[in-house]
Formats: sequence, C-alpha cells, structure tokens
Amino acid sequence: MKNIIFMSEFLGLLFPRLCHACGRALFVHEPAVCSTCIHQLPRTKFHLDPESNADQIFWGRTRIEKASACFYYTRNSKVQKMIHDLKYRGHKKIGITIGELYGKDLKFSRFYRDINMIIPVPLHPGKKRKRGFNQSELIARGLSSALDKPVNTGILYRRAASQTQTRKSRYSRWKNVEGIFVVKSPKQLENKHILLVDDVITTGSTIESCANALHLSLIH
Repeated sequence: MKNIIFMSEFLGLLFPRLCHACGRALFVHEPAVCSTCIHQLPRTKFHLDPESNADQIFWGRTRIEKASACFYYTRNSKVQKMIHDLKYRGHKKIGITIGELYGKDLKFSRFYRDINMIIPVPLHPGKKRKRGFNQSELIARGLSSALDKPVNTGILYRRAASQTQTRKSRYSRWKNVEGIFVVKSPKQLENKHILLVDDVITTGSTIESCANALHLSLIH
C-alpha cells in the first residue's frame, strides 16, 4: 500500500492533477475539486427552503413538489469552470463529485427523504454517442451513491435532438424542448417519488418538459 501511495504521489509530481475549480494541484484524496474550493463554492441551500428561487421558477408551470440547486452559477466563476470542464472537456469525475456533495446535503432535507428513483435528463442518443457520456447522468450517479437510491436511465427518452439552450430567450428555450421527451415504461413510475436531475437550471424549460412527460404518461 505504501508503495502504491508513493507511486501515486510521484506520478502527481510529473503529471499533476489540478482542481477543476481553482487550478491548484490536488492531493491524492481529492478526486476532482480541492477541499478548499468544496468549502468555498457558493451553495444555494435551496433544499432547506420550501419557497426557494428554484421552486418559484416552476410555480404555475408544472407539478414539481420541490426544486433545488447545488450551487449558484455565474459567468467566469469556479462553478462555470467546473461545468465546462465536465461537459466540454470530458472530466467525468466532476459530475460524480458534484452529485456526491449535493447528495450529502439532501440527506438533511425532509423533501428528499422518500425518494424512490433518480432520473437524469436524457441526451439525444446521437449527442450522447458524440460526447461519450451524459453529464446529468454522472451527477445522478453521484447522488445515487450518497443517497443510496437507484438511478433509472431507461424510462425517460429524448426522441428529438434539440439545439443548445445557450443564449436563447425564455420562450425560445421552452419551444426548443417542448414535447421532445417520452416515457417508455410508465408503470414503473406509479406511486414513485422521482428526483429529476439536470446539470444547469436557467429558465427550467428542460426540467418542465421532462416533468410534463412523466405526468402525462401516468394519465394515459
């Protein structure tokens, strides 16, 4: 074991692993983000607030019991750097790390105690093949590890490829994802408390479209 640790530290000197938030060298026990950044990143604590800003996004739009977000996302911030490194540079450990961090927070919220299933927002199959992974699924895997709840990637399906939501207006974002999600096995959803997971929430259009598809599948 000592030899393995020594070799890891030696390789770290030659090829240092860097924190995806601040850029400093990581210690062996730090998978993707340094301990300092983990404590300094801007947590929202929305999971403790029954009327958080995230909840208010969906009021009057769709039936969502509770909405939360792990971090505040602002331009040129550490959080933006982490998300960009995850989505566009393929650093998958970031997604797992974010999920595990937030899962530990959600354990202390009464809104998430009876979760039965975690469903990540799906990518279109073509886009997933091109990227090689679904960043929301990685976050969901981290949440699953912390919350000890199963992830289901076979129920919700994106039947049409959508354009990127970046720089779109609120209405354009909604139209861009309207009706593009379908449910394959609605019986698996009966009497279930579902945790929907996306990497970034701006206007909430993607989550709204997913939630509507899940609700409609139980009506028909």
